[in-house]
Amino acid sequence: MQLTRLEPFFNRLKRQLLSRVILVRVGLIVIGVLAILGLVLFFYKTAPGTIKFVASLASDSLPQHDGRTNFLILGVPGGDHEGADLTDSIIFLSVSHTTGLPTVFLSIPRDIWIPSLRAKINTAYHYGRQKSDSTGGLLLAKSSVSEIIDQPVDFAAVFDFATFSESVDLLGGVDIQVDSAFTDDRYPIDGREQDLCDGDQEFKCRYETISFPAGIQHLDGVTALKFVRSRHSPNPTEGTDFARSRRQTKVLEAIKAKLLSPSSLRHPAVYRQILNLVLKNTVTDIDSSTYPSLLKLAFKAKNNKLISASLSEPDHLYHPPVSKKYDQQWVLVPAMDNPKIITDFVAGLLK
Repeated sequence: MQLTRLEPFFNRLKRQLLSRVILVRVGLIVIGVLAILGLVLFFYKTAPGTIKFVASLASDSLPQHDGRTNFLILGVPGGDHEGADLTDSIIFLSVSHTTGLPTVFLSIPRDIWIPSLRAKINTAYHYGRQKSDSTGGLLLAKSSVSEIIDQPVDFAAVFDFATFSESVDLLGGVDIQVDSAFTDDRYPIDGREQDLCDGDQEFKCRYETISFPAGIQHLDGVTALKFVRSRHSPNPTEGTDFARSRRQTKVLEAIKAKLLSPSSLRHPAVYRQILNLVLKNTVTDIDSSTYPSLLKLAFKAKNNKLISASLSEPDHLYHPPVSKKYDQQWVLVPAMDNPKIITDFVAGLLK
């Protein structure tokens, strides 16, 4: 009889926890979704598994540095073409264990030169995978980011852009304020990376033209992906990797708003669909034993202020002349060749 009474309680608890973890601040979207895997694993097993999960919330097994746990979120094109595992999006996420302190969301440009690697930072995951599959990729990507910002990275997660696009579609699209109209006539077409274009020396058949007018735009998944990846516009405010970082933040904020919207709350099945999609297509070094602690951290931080920032030119970075020093590559390095400009900026964000 007691078990019968407890069953509605656990069912109600499952529904509440599932919806709350999904609806974390924008910076915790990816990490929060991963944390929900713990809910799925524990709640959909036996009753003792559920009890074990609830009891484990009292513990905290996450590593901390000055009261923070740090994550690295990487976005890759995916697919089978060359460059499929180069990280186009690199985001450092720092979450405080103290309620009230800000969550820091830092975009890192992909062209930053890594001295120890003698390559751009967006190649770290690729080269690490060559050494030791995804485990080596995550490890080298984390160490490369730490080398630049002088902050430890505890966990990493990698998702491909198809997953991003499908997630936006599951939400019914997102509304974005486009601050400055722009056109990009060299947006790459998936699947045509090796197309010889019937001898066209400019390989124009590999690209399409995309345009975004200024104002509020409703974007589906494919269009949202184009919005965040475009970087060849002649518009000087939009044709850079720094502009891409700003647009990525805009879209993540729009996703957060859609997750919290009444329309989404009225259809809770969408959260389960997004959860299943992300879990299926995400590579991470987050062990299942940390899921309860991640959930606990998500609850603590869900109402905290979010600081969105990026390493940018000329405040933190500059483009040196192409030379042998950088293997004839177009790269970004610390402003005035002083790494402390970057590390002091990041340290200030985390206070």
